[in-house]
Amino acid sequence: MRLLFLGDVVGRSGRAAVIERLPGLRQAWGLDFVVVNGENASQGAGITGDHAKELLAAGADCLTLGDHAFDQKDMLSFIEQEPRIVRPLNFSKVAPGKGFRVFEATQGRKVLVTQALGQVFMKRPFDDPFSALEQVLKAHRLGGVVQAAVVDFHAEATSEKMGMGHWCDGMASLVVGTHTHVPTSDTMILGKGTAYQSDAGMCGDYDSVIGMEKLEPLRRFLTGMAKGRFEPAAGEATLSGVFVETDDRTGLAQKARMIRVGGRLQEATP
Repeated sequence: MRLLFLGDVVGRSGRAAVIERLPGLRQAWGLDFVVVNGENASQGAGITGDHAKELLAAGADCLTLGDHAFDQKDMLSFIEQEPRIVRPLNFSKVAPGKGFRVFEATQGRKVLVTQALGQVFMKRPFDDPFSALEQVLKAHRLGGVVQAAVVDFHAEATSEKMGMGHWCDGMASLVVGTHTHVPTSDTMILGKGTAYQSDAGMCGDYDSVIGMEKLEPLRRFLTGMAKGRFEPAAGEATLSGVFVETDDRTGLAQKARMIRVGGRLQEATP
């Protein structure tokens, strides 16, 4: 199976890039299933129902969220109506929506998508992501219940992300980090067959400070004081993510490649 994971969509520029490019990439790369993290798609904080519909219509089979899952208040109700959106498993026991779902890819093959939030350096404490993911992955065995499993680990620390990758090795097709908006160059297949990258990067304008117009972040770094709100940068976006090819019999990765398309970053394709 050919899987594509795209990192955090940031603002209008990121949405436009996904909407414009994803349909062509699906066809050109023969993609069977696409996961897009929509965490920052609306004004850089959360995602609205209307913007979620746009990304899904463009060819995303599933949207994952993150610590800003419900910053846009209509998502509290919209996520209950739209089963193609997955929020973090360990966000809150009373949060609407679900932290994992099984989807149907091409040829009727089943794909598990799940997400968890890290604990290290995050602004608020979340439940243990390791035990939460272990329960889900053990209930959805690769090569049995599902033909592929994608884990989006939305976390700050690369050490925690690497730990999660090794923890899930052999139980998931792909473990990929999100949240920091900068793509890492450690795309690899771990010892037991799980594809891994510490951070997928963002779908946004890289002439920015992690997707935001530079002036306000620089002012805060220099003065320690806020004068305005962060605004998403509006230049041409780069689509950043990971491409994985899996073996249907085992669900494990046979190929893993960093993806960068358009915008300012050097191109990288399968």
